[in-house]
Formats: sequence, structure tokens, C-alpha cells
Amino acid sequence: QVQLVESGGGLVQAGGSLRLSCVVSSRTFSRYTMGWFRQGPGKEREFVAGITWGGDGTNYADSVKGRFTISRDKAENLMYLQMNSLKPDDPAVYYCAVDTVHRWPQSRISEYDYWGQGTQVTVSS
Repeated sequence: QVQLVESGGGLVQAGGSLRLSCVVSSRTFSRYTMGWFRQGPGKEREFVAGITWGGDGTNYADSVKGRFTISRDKAENLMYLQMNSLKPDDPAVYYCAVDTVHRWPQSRISEYDYWGQGTQVTVSS
């Protein structure tokens, strides 16, 4: 069983930065592709970014390219999402997720097997 816990959310002004973290309980974490998703008020959950098990491949939603950076520290079972230049469109609950099947990060929610509880990001204008 894999457990994921996100942290790092909070309130930030537009244009500011936050770094989200996701800690994974599984000892086999290093084998898994992982991703970040978000769900804003009244919106469907959407893909934000993903990273291969080796950390050598990443995939981003167009809306965050150039502003967000996904990374992982396999030794510490951690994954990060560095969010810069935050915009009024970015507020949401951000979730980390694990895909135990695919090597390349997928954007479809259905491809991910395990999810965290989410961390809230709020952006003030």
C-alpha cells in the first residue's frame, strides 16, 4: 500500500512562489512515475506536471510551462513542485499521485493509482 502526503500549500500574492512537497511511504517509490494534479473551485481535477521514475523526464500542462518545475528526491522518497509567478488562475487543491504502470508521465487522472489528500494553494491579487 502506498501513502502520499502533500505539504507546502498556503496563501501567496500573485507573482509569488510556493514549493509543494509530497512524501511517499512506499519503499519502492523509486520505481514509480509520479504527477501533480490540481482542482480549483467548481472545476474538474486537471493534470499539472509529471515526472518519470528516474527523474529524467518531465511533462507539464501548457498552463504552467515555464512557471512550475517538478522534481524528485528518490533517496528521501520526496517529490516537489516549485511554483513561480503564481497567477489568479492557479488557486486550487493540489494533489500528488503515483502511476505504477507507465514510464512516461500521463496526463489522465485514470492512469494514477494512488493519491494524496491534497494541499490548498491560494493566490491573492
